[in-house]
Amino acid sequence: MFWTQFLGAANDNLFKFAFTLLATYHAAEWGGIAPSTAGFVIGAIFIAPFVLFSATSGQIADKMDKGRLMRFVKNFEIAIMLIAATGFTTRSASLLYTCVFLMGLHSTLFGPVKYAYLPQHLKPEELTGGNGMVEMGTFVAILLGTIAGGVVLGGGGGEGTAAVAAGTLLLAVAGRVASAFIPPSPAPEPGLKINWNPFSETWHNVQVARGNRAVFLSLLGISWLWFCGSIFLTSFTPLTREVIGGDEKVVTLLLAVFSVGIGLGSLLCERLSGRKVEIGLVPFGSIGMTAFAADLYFSTRGLQPAATLGIAAFLGQPQHWRILADLFLLAMFSGFYSVPLYALVQSRCEPTHRARIIAANNILNALFMIVASLMSAWLLGHGLTLPQLFLVVAVLNALVAAYIYTLVPEFLMRFLCWLLVHTVYRIEKKGLENIPEEGPAIVICNHVSFVDPLVLMAASPRPIVFVMDHNIFRIPVLSFVFRTAKAIPIAPAKVDEKLLNAAYEKVAEALAAGELVGIFPEGRITDTGELYPFRGGVKRITDRTPVPVIPMALKGLWGSFFSRKGGPAMTRPFRRGLLSSIALEVAPAMSPEAATPEALQQAVLQMRGDRR
Repeated sequence: MFWTQFLGAANDNLFKFAFTLLATYHAAEWGGIAPSTAGFVIGAIFIAPFVLFSATSGQIADKMDKGRLMRFVKNFEIAIMLIAATGFTTRSASLLYTCVFLMGLHSTLFGPVKYAYLPQHLKPEELTGGNGMVEMGTFVAILLGTIAGGVVLGGGGGEGTAAVAAGTLLLAVAGRVASAFIPPSPAPEPGLKINWNPFSETWHNVQVARGNRAVFLSLLGISWLWFCGSIFLTSFTPLTREVIGGDEKVVTLLLAVFSVGIGLGSLLCERLSGRKVEIGLVPFGSIGMTAFAADLYFSTRGLQPAATLGIAAFLGQPQHWRILADLFLLAMFSGFYSVPLYALVQSRCEPTHRARIIAANNILNALFMIVASLMSAWLLGHGLTLPQLFLVVAVLNALVAAYIYTLVPEFLMRFLCWLLVHTVYRIEKKGLENIPEEGPAIVICNHVSFVDPLVLMAASPRPIVFVMDHNIFRIPVLSFVFRTAKAIPIAPAKVDEKLLNAAYEKVAEALAAGELVGIFPEGRITDTGELYPFRGGVKRITDRTPVPVIPMALKGLWGSFFSRKGGPAMTRPFRRGLLSSIALEVAPAMSPEAATPEALQQAVLQMRGDRR
C-alpha cells in the first residue's frame, strides 16, 4: 500500500508540475492562460472532483475490499496517463486539462481507502507512525515527481514532452504492479446501499462527522491546513518567476525544500508523540506555521528580480537562504500539525463509517482549497503582492488556530503537557506496556509535585481522568488543564461531604464508560520527599467497581520548582536547568482484591527506591 500510494503521488506531481511549467513559461502554446494564474487554475480543476465525488468514493471504500478497490484505481490511472500521453505528444492543452480533472477523480477515489486502510492493519499505538510514514512518503513522492517534472521536461520541447508522457505511463504501470501485493482488507459494511446523489450524501457525511465534536473540528483543522498549503504550493511558480526572478529549476528547488520539510516533520511526529496519538503537537505546529509564514513575507518583500537566475546564482545570494529556511520550517511544522489530526480522526470515528468520514474530510479539504484559490486570485488581482499574500495567510492562521483551540481546549491542554515533558523535563519511561490499551482501570502514583498529573498525562498512552484536590482548581494554568481534562474535584468529608460523594459517583461513571482513572492515594503532595500513608479511597472504589489497579512511581521530581522541598512550591527560582531527568515506572496491574493500601504503597516504594 505504501508503494502504491507513493508511486501514485509521484506520478500525479510529475504530470501536474510538467503541465504547470508548460502553462506558465510557454503559455501561448499551452492554453493561453495568464502565467500568474495558470497554477491556480490547474489546482482548482484538480480539486473539483473532491467536491463532486468524495461522498460516493467514501461509500465505495466502506462497501468494497480495500485492496481490490486500490487495484481498480490503479487501472484507472493507466487509462488517464494514456490520454495524457496523447495530450503531450499532440500539444493539446484541452486534453491535459481533462487529465488534470481525471487525476483529481483518481485521488478522490484513492484518498478515503488509503486512510481507512491504516487503522484496519495497524495497532492504535502505530497509527501516528503509520500516518507519519504515509505523509512522509507522499511528500517525498511529491519531491521526486516535481524534480522529475522539471528535469525531464527540460526546455519544453518535443523531446521533453515525450519523455514526460513516457514517464507518467511507466509510473502508472509500476503503481498497478505494487497494488497487486496489497493484502486482503475486508469491507467494514459490505451490505451498504450506495446513495449516488453526491449532494445529499455529502450533507449526510458532514452530519455524521459532526456527531463527534473532536473529530469534526479535527477535520476542519486538516482542511484549514490544505487552505494554507494550497496557497503556498500553487504560489511557488509565480513567486520564483515574478518575485525572485528564478528559472524552472529554482521552482523545483523550492518545492523540494518544502517537501523535505513536511516529510521530516511527519516522520518526527512518532518520536515526539511517544508512539501515541499526541494532539499536543497540533498547537506546536500551528505556532511554527504562523511564525515562518510571516517571516516568508519579510524575506521575500522588496526583492528586485533582474536576470533569470539558475540554481547556482539563486543560492549565491544570502537573502535567498532565508527563503529556503522559511519554507523548510513552515513545512516541517505543518507535518507536526497534520499527522496527529489524521490519527485522531482515524482512532475516534466508528470503523463502519471511517471511509465516509475521511470522504467528508476530502470534501471539506476541496471546499477550503477552492476558497483559497478564489481568495488568492481575487487578492492578487486587486493589487496584493505574493509576499503580502503570505502575510495574510500567517495572520489568518493565527486567528483560526486561536478559535479552534477555544472550541476544543483539549488541544491546548495536551500541548502544555507535551511542552512540560519536552522542555522542562526529560522523562525516562519504563513499563508503559502494563497500562491496558482499552477498558476500565485505576492508576495510582506517589504525589511529589504540582505537575505530577501533567507528567502522567503526557507519558500515558491513554487519556487519564484524574481525581484531584478541589483546591488545585484555583491555581491558574493548572485549573485550565484539569478542567479541560475533565478531572474530578474531591474534598475530605469534613470539608465538603457532598463534593466527596459526588466525586465517587463520577469515578464510578468514568469506569463504567471504560475510562482510565488516576488517583494519588496519599491525598496530598509530600512535604518531605517520602511517601505518606496511602488512604482507603481506592478500596472504596474497587468495592463498588472491581477493576484492575496499576501502581506507578514518579522519580526525580523532589526538589524541582513544582515540589515543596524547602518551602511552598513555585515560590523560588528554578533549581535545575531545562530537560532535567525524571522517570516514570509502571508495575503490572493488581487485582481489586489484592490492591490494599498497604500493598499499593509497598509496590510504589519498591519501584521508586532511593530516587525521590
